[in-house]
Amino acid sequence: MNTVAGVAFPNGHSHVFLGTGHAQNERRIWGVIALCGVMMGVEIVGGGLFGSLALVADGLHMSTHAGAMLIAALAYTYARRHVGDGRFVFGTGKLGDLAGFSSAIVLAMIAVLIGYEALSRFLAPVPIHFREALPIAVVGLLVNIASAWLLSGAYHHGHDHGHGHAHGQAGHDREHGLDSHPFMTLHGTAELEIFEDGVPPHFLLSFSEPQGARPLSLETVRPNGQRQVFSFQNCGDYWKSIEEVPEPHEFKVLVRLPDGQYEVGFTEHDHESHQDPGPASAAVRDNSIRSAYVHVMADAAVSILAITGLLFARMFGWLWMDPLAGIVGALVIVNWSYGLIRDTSGILLDMSPDPALAEKLRQTIENDGDRLTDLHLWRLGPGHLGVVVSVVTGQARDAAFYRALLNRFKALSHVTVEVTRPLA
Repeated sequence: MNTVAGVAFPNGHSHVFLGTGHAQNERRIWGVIALCGVMMGVEIVGGGLFGSLALVADGLHMSTHAGAMLIAALAYTYARRHVGDGRFVFGTGKLGDLAGFSSAIVLAMIAVLIGYEALSRFLAPVPIHFREALPIAVVGLLVNIASAWLLSGAYHHGHDHGHGHAHGQAGHDREHGLDSHPFMTLHGTAELEIFEDGVPPHFLLSFSEPQGARPLSLETVRPNGQRQVFSFQNCGDYWKSIEEVPEPHEFKVLVRLPDGQYEVGFTEHDHESHQDPGPASAAVRDNSIRSAYVHVMADAAVSILAITGLLFARMFGWLWMDPLAGIVGALVIVNWSYGLIRDTSGILLDMSPDPALAEKLRQTIENDGDRLTDLHLWRLGPGHLGVVVSVVTGQARDAAFYRALLNRFKALSHVTVEVTRPLA
């Protein structure tokens, strides 16, 4: 019997797909809720008394932060308490994404409200009590900064630092080397690596000495005994294999040089996708903590715009700057809300979170002559992916063989394999 987080699984199989730091993130959000709850009351009351739309907008927006973060906090709590509930077929890992989607909807609605009120103030300006409004806006900004600091550690945890290595003048090809292996030769240190960046992977070989030897050949020997020979072309200060390197990248490499043969070992790594420009990849990102962080950052932006609008209105008498700040803030919020809705809705609809990983899985299974007829890859929770594969093989292989083959991809937390034989 397998036990995870105090929950027993009689069949030995766990469906616990919660993100790393789940409990810690939950505590962070409750702390920010308390902080924002106090400040939102001060800003809404102060903005109403002193006639600042931007300040009222900031307070209203902060109130939505408290509500949105309450959704996130309750999602964390519910997911933790029901982690072993059999009614959730694939666990409770997606509750955070549902909370993020709900928060993004609230964020968009508030942006529309702020924009409407700003346009009304353009048509009918109201007096602003600058001396009272400015200090409240500054305090609001400080609260936003403190909230962002509390959440930033959790949001940026797991950031994809990449595996890039830049070497001399070799150019763009060498800026994305993976799994580099140096070794000693009679011509000094040599370095063998695999690189790929939106292109098929190739071997790259370089020498510390300019007069380094020309590689005669390179041969890979896989665990199943399969061998492949690679030839090289001169690219200036490094040599690049002409042939592509098929998945998986787990093999022994025999590098033949004029002074002898050298052996290098490669182990497959579960590389994250580089398509996502955010702090973490789509597969590992916790959208519940992300939604809270986006709310706080949006509120900080509105606070800065509120202060700017108040200062210009006070110094130059430009009362229209205050509602203009509200409109700009609304546009910023809409933009962030759209990104959050797009990403979370894709997860809730089981869109493939990492096309590059899906292609690696396909290459891994089909590398030895088998045929992949169906593949479904989806996200179960932060850092957890599920996959269903259907394989047609003419060899004496069962599902356990392919499970072992895919075991090197650490993000795969739930693997289902169907094996069939080709029709006669």
